[in-house]
Amino acid sequence: MSNPIVSPQSPRDMAAQLRAVNYLADEGLSTTAFLAVAMKRPLLLEGAPGTGKTALAEALAKALSIPLIRLQCYEGIESTQALYDWDFSRQILHLRSLEAAGSTVNPDELEKSLYTERFLLPRPILRALQGGPSVLLIDEVDRADDEFEAFLLEVLASNQISIPELGTITARVPPLVILTSNRTRELHEALKRRCYYHWIEHPGPARELEIIRTRLPNVDEDLAQKVVEVVQSLRNQGRLRRSPGVAEALDWAQALNHLGGLEIDSDTAALTIGALCKDQDDREVVLESLKSVFPT
Repeated sequence: MSNPIVSPQSPRDMAAQLRAVNYLADEGLSTTAFLAVAMKRPLLLEGAPGTGKTALAEALAKALSIPLIRLQCYEGIESTQALYDWDFSRQILHLRSLEAAGSTVNPDELEKSLYTERFLLPRPILRALQGGPSVLLIDEVDRADDEFEAFLLEVLASNQISIPELGTITARVPPLVILTSNRTRELHEALKRRCYYHWIEHPGPARELEIIRTRLPNVDEDLAQKVVEVVQSLRNQGRLRRSPGVAEALDWAQALNHLGGLEIDSDTAALTIGALCKDQDDREVVLESLKSVFPT
């Protein structure tokens, strides 16, 4: 039988375990993650893109030494993409093999033989319920519609699903569920009530610098400082359609480092704008910031 998730003993312990896998959580986030694990509650993370919501689920899986199972939500997603489906091609082959063998199985028994676990295709939620301890990441749940959100309520409340042909499947060890949202739409209160909640802010300068140092130890200290200076300035200006996240800061630091680090000029730095700027309308604002930091 599978063992339950081994919970860290304190928020400080949680922060240390996350740091060990290169995820730097502040006191609020490490406390929230600790409580979600200890209380066995789903954790809903909201915040701007690039603030580390998905990365936290990945880090928790590594820190707790359990698998990560990811369900990427999108507009129009249906429960079959999340739960299970039947392997139609294998069912057809099964029927043909019975016909070739001259089987005399009655129709009711034949139908039952088609709907067994042999032909079941488990999707992310069913895999998380059937397996041992895991982190189930339901990513960008705000992209799904109201019907899918209502379906999630039942799963989160009971940790079980019903398959008409097989019966009810209940998790022996409930997964640690992490839901993320970029707030493209407001989630229903019923879903929020079932979750522990945390809003992830963009990190401040000191923490962002520490993240770059930790994740990219080969990047020069002064270059990392300049990256943080530009990224923080762009966020604070409030002029961009899409502010760069931590992921973009890391990508940009890596790109600059590959091209020569502090030795490059503003023209060369401008060639790396694709790592930092993901919107053409923001391009000129970003270029201005680069010129203020790198020599012409």
